Parts: sequence; structure tokens; C-alpha cells
Amino acid sequence: MKNTQIKSSTISSLEVGQLRLMTRAARLHHVEGERQIEIAEKLGISQAGVSRLLSMAEAQGIIRKIVVPPDGLFPELEEGLLCQFKLSAAYVVDVGHANINLSQELGLAAAQLLQGEILDSKILGFTSWSSTLREMAVNMAPLVNCKVKYVAETLGDLGSPILQHEADVATIKMARALGAEPLFLRTPGVVSNSELRRVAEKDVHIRQTLNMLNQVDTVLVGLGPCDFHGPLLENENFFSKEQLAQLRKDGAVGQLHQRFININGQPIQTELHERVVGMSLEQLRNAKKRIVIAGGKQKLRALSAALAGHWIDVLLTDVDSAHYLLGKQESQD
Repeated sequence: MKNTQIKSSTISSLEVGQLRLMTRAARLHHVEGERQIEIAEKLGISQAGVSRLLSMAEAQGIIRKIVVPPDGLFPELEEGLLCQFKLSAAYVVDVGHANINLSQELGLAAAQLLQGEILDSKILGFTSWSSTLREMAVNMAPLVNCKVKYVAETLGDLGSPILQHEADVATIKMARALGAEPLFLRTPGVVSNSELRRVAEKDVHIRQTLNMLNQVDTVLVGLGPCDFHGPLLENENFFSKEQLAQLRKDGAVGQLHQRFININGQPIQTELHERVVGMSLEQLRNAKKRIVIAGGKQKLRALSAALAGHWIDVLLTDVDSAHYLLGKQESQD
């Protein structure tokens, strides 16, 4: 398995997160012309901390007559995403091009880079059927000083029994890494009709998890196209190809926890939402922080739509997808 850690001789003894802060502080000060007190407020650290970051950046050769990011960091792309889409944080990683498993690479990068984004959350929404987020959970190291009390699944079961088992394991692994209690949605994520959904929601454990989603601080969001994707097949606790075709005809380009949105990020009005057991768009909108880890040609329209609808606060994506989102290339090969 290819390692997505930054490739640079200067990084071997430094944390990637620290290098990222050094580089961003350097750009804000020397490129954007911001004062140290302004940078401190933006980064949420002390002015003395900013001064130390700038000194360290100079020692590492990041600050010369120009700001030179270490290999594997993409501050211009990240700043572009922050500004264009009003994000609170953006992470762009190089996953290479030859024979990669993008979900695996992004999930591994997320486990390394996003720990600080979830530490202060009491309730974490987790999309266990996402292959990218399952990979993140598998690679999460145990966190100290973590405030997360509950890891609550955001959607019921999708896919084959094997996939459902993998979802269980991922939720448990994520909860253990955070020292939290896992809360499951062990019921089909898409049922045949709204009456079956209401029956499922009467179960005490299902009801507990769904109620907890009203109080979520941070959500690791499941995002995908309006189509079969990843390991999902027709009739595996999912919609039919005819229903998905009608949704696309009605303007759907993507989904968030199987709640469909159009190109502008607006919800598609459909009775199919009444068949979903999981986080609603209203609950997602009310979350304090929404994190999306996604990239690749299949998800670009859905990702663009979610950004247009302001469904994303923190984004981790690959270099090619970042270029696409910023209008620097029209498509991916």
C-alpha cells in the first residue's frame, strides 16, 4: 500500500501538521502581508506561537526571499479552496496517479491530518458505509485529550452483509481510537416504504442514535454521486436503477447520506427521502462542523454541488480534484 505521507527529507523529523502551520503562517505574513496578531487570531494560537512558527519556517528553508512550501504541501490550492468556498479548513494531498486506490489513499491521509478537527467534538457523526471513512478508521491512532464521548453512525446498513460487517468494525475502531462509545444504526439504510422506516425507528437503539444526531458537533459526511458507486449494487438496501435515473432526470447530481441534492446544492424534493433511516439534511445543516473527504472523477459533480450548497466546512481532497474545483482543469482522465 502506497504511503501518502509528505515526501521530503525535511519532514522526517517533523509532524506534517506542524509543517502545514509553519507554511501557512509564512504565506499569511510574507505573501498576504498580515500582521502576527492577525495570523494568531486566524490560526487560533498566541502571537508568540506565530513568531515561533515563522522562526521555524525560516530555519527549515520554507522562508527565503519567497515562501517555498516543502514537497507534498499545496498551500496555494488550499488557500484557493478556503477563499472560494468559505471553508474553515482545506487539506490537499498528492496521491499519485498510477494504480492507486483513491479511497484508501484519502482515508489514510485523513487519519494522519484530521485528528485536530475532531478532538474537541463531544458527539461525532460517522458514515460507516463509506470506504474512505472506513479506511480512515482503520488507520486512526489512539488520541489523547480527546473530548469525543459518542461516535454515532449517520446511516443504516447499505450493501452486502460483508460490507455491513465492515461498517460495524469501522465504527468500533473509530470509537476506540477516540476513547468514545459507538452508537449503531443496525437496520437497512433504505427501506421499502416510510411505514417500515417508522417501525425501525421505534427500536430503542435506533431511536437513541437518531436522537443523538440532533446534537452532533462534527460529522464525517458520506458524499457520493446519484448512482451506484463503490461496492453498492441494486437492491442491496438501496434504490433501484429506475429510481436513480428519475432522480437524475429531476436534477440530482449527488447525495449526502442518501439525501439528494442538485448542482446548486439544494435538496431534491422526493418521497424517497422518507425511506432513508439516517441523518436528515436538516440535522446535517445544524451540525457545527461538516467534514468531507472525497475526490476522483466519479464524485466531482457531487462535491461541487455540496460546496455550492455550503454543506462542507472542512475538505480533504486530492490535487487533481482541487484543480478541478478551482476551475483550473475541466475534467480528470
